[in-house]
Amino acid sequence: MVTPPPSLPKDFSQLSLTEAAELLAERKLPPVESWHPERTGDSAMEIRADGSWYHEGGRINRPAMVRLFSTILRREPDGGHVLVTPTEKLAIAIEDTPFRAVEMKSEGEEEDRKLVFRLDTDDLVMAGADHPLGFGRDADNPDPRLHVRGAIGNGLEARIDRALYYEIVELALAEGGEPPAIWSNGTCFPLVDA
Repeated sequence: MVTPPPSLPKDFSQLSLTEAAELLAERKLPPVESWHPERTGDSAMEIRADGSWYHEGGRINRPAMVRLFSTILRREPDGGHVLVTPTEKLAIAIEDTPFRAVEMKSEGEEEDRKLVFRLDTDDLVMAGADHPLGFGRDADNPDPRLHVRGAIGNGLEARIDRALYYEIVELALAEGGEPPAIWSNGTCFPLVDA
């Protein structure tokens, strides 16, 4: 049986980057990529663009329930999303991205910078080669995202809230690179995707 992940032990703003890294190392998710059950169906669930979860039209208001469901979420090769267990796979509708990055911590500068994001599910993700940032191809209409898990390019992503995007832009512009870019965990991310 899958148990819900614990919520953060203290306020994200009070976590040091070292504590965040330790929490990331401790996090164990179910091996959903290796589960291929024969029984399939529809979950009657959806994740709306604002990050809220619904079942049969009613909002799921229990954060622990949302955290639990988020651990068994997977994106399929066809781009669809499912909730998967060893015994069944149920489709779930997602309006935008399954997660929202709602808080960010930055430590260091330029190549030594590390960015850790708190998702709306209380998960922590450090941007880097395994968790790339993307901003879209149009500087006038940015599409800021963070890869959370699964195959890069076809995995689960988090929409980066606008306020965090502006904070990232300020950090990148202050460093004066051309073109503007932000570093995290040894990887450089241009503010406009090539």
